[in-house]
Amino acid sequence: MATVLESLTVPRSSALLPSVTRSHIAASSVSSLSARRLPLFRGLKVNQSFTARSLGSVTSSSRLARRGGLVVCEAQDTAIEVPAITDENWQSLVLESESPVLVEFWAPWCGPCRMIHPIIDELAKQYVGKLKCYKVNTDESSSIATRYGIRSIPTVIIFKNGEKKDTVIGAVPKSTLTTSIEKFL
Repeated sequence: MATVLESLTVPRSSALLPSVTRSHIAASSVSSLSARRLPLFRGLKVNQSFTARSLGSVTSSSRLARRGGLVVCEAQDTAIEVPAITDENWQSLVLESESPVLVEFWAPWCGPCRMIHPIIDELAKQYVGKLKCYKVNTDESSSIATRYGIRSIPTVIIFKNGEKKDTVIGAVPKSTLTTSIEKFL
């Protein structure tokens, strides 16, 4: 069991007080400490009676019982996997495509790239049949990135009839990408 120590701060002027008064202050401080009780820590589980008592009327104990410990992510079932492109299939999938193509240039170590991935997934789902969406890992296919002058990631390029039509650099909102896409549909 852990022991809690309490510090006592005595102002400088009290140095002039008699020693009896100083010992009385220290004794009262220790006795008040022993009267306090701290909540019992039991690993990662929180004692429900302590939580309900500390949160007061905001949380009822029935709500605590309903919460449970499960975390459910429903977004995994709704996203469309945007296929990756390599040097081998770049020509056939992007440059020879009949429909407009959105290509995201990214890298696994790039934080803003991870922020924009769900947006690209949503756009792929929203424009299915009208627009093809792909992604290029610039670490694995650096020749494609060099050919199109990719100097910062994430970069999104829209191609139509094999030609580069528009470029969006950085982690931008979905509305910015949608405006750019709508120009070429």
